[in-house]
Amino acid sequence: MPTSQNFYDVIILGAGASGLMCALTAAQRGRRVLVLEKANKVGKKILMSGGGRCNFTNHFVEADNFISNNPHFSKAALTRYTQWDFIGMVERYQIPYEERRHNQLFCLNSAKDILNMLLDECANAGAEIRTHSELVSISASEVNDSRYQLVVNQQDTIQELSCQSFVVASGALSIPTLGGSGIGYDIARQFGLTLTKRHAGLVPFMFSDAMKQFCEKLAGLALEVELSANKVSFTENILFTHRGISGPAALQVSNYWNPGNSITVNLLPQINAADWLINAKHEQSKSLLRTVLSHKLSKGLVAELQWLWWHEQADKPLGEFSDKQLSSIGEKLNSWQLKPSGTEGYRTAEVTRGGIDTAGISSKTMEAKDQAGLYFIGEVLDVTGWLGGFNFQWAWSSGYSAGLVV
Repeated sequence: MPTSQNFYDVIILGAGASGLMCALTAAQRGRRVLVLEKANKVGKKILMSGGGRCNFTNHFVEADNFISNNPHFSKAALTRYTQWDFIGMVERYQIPYEERRHNQLFCLNSAKDILNMLLDECANAGAEIRTHSELVSISASEVNDSRYQLVVNQQDTIQELSCQSFVVASGALSIPTLGGSGIGYDIARQFGLTLTKRHAGLVPFMFSDAMKQFCEKLAGLALEVELSANKVSFTENILFTHRGISGPAALQVSNYWNPGNSITVNLLPQINAADWLINAKHEQSKSLLRTVLSHKLSKGLVAELQWLWWHEQADKPLGEFSDKQLSSIGEKLNSWQLKPSGTEGYRTAEVTRGGIDTAGISSKTMEAKDQAGLYFIGEVLDVTGWLGGFNFQWAWSSGYSAGLVV
């Protein structure tokens, strides 16, 4: 085996969630591990996640919480390293955390607690981490131990490194200001792997028509709705913005939306709005429709809906509406069809949907099936989690799975 200072058993590209988990797991096995990070500091996405509190996992994690061309691919890793395993490490470090809605777990204090925990584990196991280190090139040879040769630019100093196992934990295209890039895809292509179609995921919707003005007027307003696209629905808050619709429901649905699709908003998810309005007509015949609706929805939203759907009858008592008119308005309240012009794109997307086709990757080890010693973990793969701690859990699980074998 090579003894050069520039030889490592394992080199990992990317010091984010999956890369750090892989590094600490491999180093704990006695492997000589080096992590290369292009940015000036590690774990930037961990630090900004969850509003700085890091939604680090979820109490209930299943393969159904992930989107992939192969819906079964994530099962092996999620079983090998579960949410309970990560929670156990958090509790061992006595990091205070809380459970929020939909079983989401957040740090009580700061995301720094999670990052510092991972860095402590890496340091204690002897994993080396270098920032300001950009991969220039990688090549493979037939030599078993020194299988991969790397050229790395570290603060304008060119270094040549070699390793037995090379792990791509580079993330993907989302939030380029935090280091998102397509380098992992370039490496995959170089070694003959295929890619699935990629889109911005967990991302707000934008509108370019009259709906944009509608949203602008209500910017800052949040309300719970049922939001649907392509027969997939989430009941959560939406948030009107100056550009369109954000909030948890919008981010979740964006993972299932494709350009040109409509989305459906049910503003009253617990109510059959047509029946409710017709009943209200008999019980509150002298009331205005906007007054009745304001018991369920904010006055600002009702005012804008009135302008859209019944502005000519704005001052007509409810009793003078026909049942057919009220049914029509009720149907819109329960099934409001909107057509986004697009999403805000990778600039604000929390994840990249799609990625390296898992058909070419071992689900047990994350190794490329046709390229020994080359591994891909985390977001770079075609595995995209829902909002709620699932993408971090995929990072921990896939990183751990690779770390056991590299």
